[in-house]
Amino acid sequence: MTSLVLCLLLFSMGGQVFQRRQDGSEDFYRGWADYKAGFGKLDGEFWLGNDKLHQLTSQAQYELRVDLEDFEGNSAYAQYQVFTVGIEAARYILTIGGYNGTAGDSMAYHHNGSPFSTKDRDYDENPTNCAQRFKGGWWYGSCHSANLNGLYHAGSYTSYGDGVNWSTWKGSRYSLKHTEMKIRPITN
Repeated sequence: MTSLVLCLLLFSMGGQVFQRRQDGSEDFYRGWADYKAGFGKLDGEFWLGNDKLHQLTSQAQYELRVDLEDFEGNSAYAQYQVFTVGIEAARYILTIGGYNGTAGDSMAYHHNGSPFSTKDRDYDENPTNCAQRFKGGWWYGSCHSANLNGLYHAGSYTSYGDGVNWSTWKGSRYSLKHTEMKIRPITN
């Protein structure tokens, strides 16, 4: 994806989509450079890019909405009044808060204040590389209670926590069918 993506706004329910999982067609077990620049197809599965997320969230106050769907057709959401991604030199540290929603707050404990980690850049607080262990790039902290960039399993699975998880809604052994993360500026 090019910097032209900054000019392309993907609006869905009033927000700019920066992450989507829907069918397992895109490999999210990638290195730092891919997560920095972004990857995937805007009409399918993609990650907009950490540089772009930082650029956007440093220009104004943003809120985050996470929409989740399971393989049985149930849906839930999590909304956060505060969402900021730091600069690369600070390892794209995540600031998130002000939860509301039906999915439970899977982001507060392990993720708020955490740097981003990938399989080739281990910045989490755990002695092991959480990105390697849980097969994705994410703000792992001391690993995770949300792992939306993990492996795309079809629903329940036996390994622990390496799927597309939101543990406060479906637990750590259930991989979600569809996820979408979107941000929008807060207007007063």
